[in-house]
Amino acid sequence: MSQWSLSQLLSSLHEDVQLRLATVRKTFNHPGSKGDASENVWISLLDTYLPKRYQAAKAHVVDSQGNFSQQIDVVIFDRQYSPFIFTYEGEIIVPAESVYAVFEAKQTANAELVAYAQQKVASVRQLQRTSLPIPHAGGVYPPKALMPILGGLLTFESDWSPALGPSLERALTANPGDGRLDLGCVAAHGHFFFDHSKDRYLFVNENKPATAFLFKLIAQLQFSGTVPMIDVEAYGQWLTK
Repeated sequence: MSQWSLSQLLSSLHEDVQLRLATVRKTFNHPGSKGDASENVWISLLDTYLPKRYQAAKAHVVDSQGNFSQQIDVVIFDRQYSPFIFTYEGEIIVPAESVYAVFEAKQTANAELVAYAQQKVASVRQLQRTSLPIPHAGGVYPPKALMPILGGLLTFESDWSPALGPSLERALTANPGDGRLDLGCVAAHGHFFFDHSKDRYLFVNENKPATAFLFKLIAQLQFSGTVPMIDVEAYGQWLTK
């Protein structure tokens, strides 16, 4: 009889992420180094466990009009259908059409950092995205409707007590526009997400927050479908400028 335990495997996954985030918090004294290390923990988790059609990286996002987002700690983007991803001097630049989700990764959650994350997310959602008709054997499909870009916040701890509760909800609902945060994780306590059917945020306190968040993210990505067909020539116009 098999000695494998799914519960134990999922517990090990969460414990690994939580231990790595806790080690970063205790070991690194320089804020920049601590931030980079924390981002790398989340990127490693997502790159390891998301389907291979997705890639996670720290990046800027650009549109065909030449507008750039702020630098985003964790961008989840398409690697199956996107024709190009720029890399320049170690910096990654992703076309807006390729983006599925963006996250700000910090050590702790508080009102200031939630507002900062909302600003970062808005800088991506405000970019222009192209969508071309899609040829197929029987003709042409019309341009794909643009999917919503997911936005969120990833932390290890929270300055609030309780970590997931009224204070976090007030911060999240302060920006219901382009900066809306759809989901996030406070790895030491739980995760949150916006429930569209109930038109409100739900907060889940649990023993394995990182794993629960990962499953919630995968489920939401499944409903996002596939990125639109990018208008490469709209970007190519910049070759003559």
